[in-house]
Amino acid sequence: MSGRIKTLSDMLKKGEISSAELTRRYISRIEKINPLLNAYVLKTFDEAIRGAEYADALIKQGKAGALTGIPFALKDNICTDGIETTCCSHMLEGFKPYYDATVWQKLKSVGAVLLGKTNMDEFAMGSSSETSYYGAPKNPVNLSKVTGGSSGGSAAAVKADIAAYSLGSDTGGSVRQPASFCGAVGFKPTYGAVSRYGLIAYASSLDQIGPLADSVEDAAIIYDAIRGQDRRDSTSCPTADGVTKLDGDVKGLKIGVPEEFFSEGVDEEVKKSIEAAICLYERAGAKIKKVKFPAMKVALSVYYILCCAEASSNLGRYDGIRYGFRAKDYGDIDEMIVKTRTLGFGKEVKRRIMLGTYVLSSGYYDAYYKKACLLRERITAEFDEIFKDCDVLLTPVAPTTAFDIGGRSASSVQAYLADVCTVPVNIARLPAISLPCAVTKEGLPVGLQIIGRRFDDGRVLSSAYFFEREACVKVPLCKEVQL
Repeated sequence: MSGRIKTLSDMLKKGEISSAELTRRYISRIEKINPLLNAYVLKTFDEAIRGAEYADALIKQGKAGALTGIPFALKDNICTDGIETTCCSHMLEGFKPYYDATVWQKLKSVGAVLLGKTNMDEFAMGSSSETSYYGAPKNPVNLSKVTGGSSGGSAAAVKADIAAYSLGSDTGGSVRQPASFCGAVGFKPTYGAVSRYGLIAYASSLDQIGPLADSVEDAAIIYDAIRGQDRRDSTSCPTADGVTKLDGDVKGLKIGVPEEFFSEGVDEEVKKSIEAAICLYERAGAKIKKVKFPAMKVALSVYYILCCAEASSNLGRYDGIRYGFRAKDYGDIDEMIVKTRTLGFGKEVKRRIMLGTYVLSSGYYDAYYKKACLLRERITAEFDEIFKDCDVLLTPVAPTTAFDIGGRSASSVQAYLADVCTVPVNIARLPAISLPCAVTKEGLPVGLQIIGRRFDDGRVLSSAYFFEREACVKVPLCKEVQL
């Protein structure tokens, strides 16, 4: 069964539909469904029509690629020249970058069609997209549930088919967790495999752009289009050959199952769904091995110390002087900066800036930040040791399925625990994917996470393709979105 991108690309190349017509159909669907979902915070329909006309010209010239003419969406922290990019924050309201992010530049050059910018947690800080200045997006599977975060609008748009695919960013699970909650596929590439140039930074050593898609095959196609070294991003690296041809052969594949990912706090229905998925791999000839990952107990603490410290540094540039929001009615420049940052940032962003400033301050740097950096190396070393005997690891994406909107707003700690299964991957800079593996009795999707070695992205995608092909899990949309 072909993914959405392959199906649409074939239709375009055969002349069954033009990109302009396809784009207008997506625009019509967005206008009907987005008021329900709040998945888009900015619609770029004029840009989309121009892009579709350019794509149709490429198709007529026989120069079409896999993504030519296909409408998609970008998370609102990926820079677009002349198009507002706000990180869903009051601080950047009205900000229009003067350059394109590398990923958008690459997609634009092959004739991809940009429909708009998607909703997200403010500055990507959150696990439910509820910290957005523009209000929370809603889950198209169940409108009373969160989409996950921080790429919640991207996941919702893809699942509801108001974008054929989307790009998000993953700092501690921000592509994978919303994919899990919404029943989409979310792929976090190896750190450095995709350029971060033009991605507005949250935590620079953890951030990674990745695709959200309707299928694993689609995710592989998008990854192929955006991967590669970029001289403008010193952390980007050369990547291996393309992975669009997925064989899905898992016979003899050595799969590790880290026991700590199934410990207390993981919902019983989630646990059973992942165990059933593991059994499917075993029946197909994969070799299953239980492994120990002791560093799991410190991973969440390490992550929040590192990401908040980097956020404190990265967000220091938002002072109201150079660009973005500036407070009114101030006496001097110091008061202007204080008022601007007080009014411009939301509660969660301010919380993380203060935490990051604290762990970097004199007297606490050694006790917190330096220790977290040392523990990061320990976490990475433990993964390296596990991968000596395993090809991939299978785990849950999140301890629970999507929770109620507003259900965890009272407790930051409870909200942070939603990231416990995803943050180790970012700390160790590994590739990982989330794909639907089951639907609960309540009708909510459960995500299976597959983790691989650094730059073994192709194996991760191929392993996921096997499960998608064999299990054929279908996650239905709620009736309000079924147009």
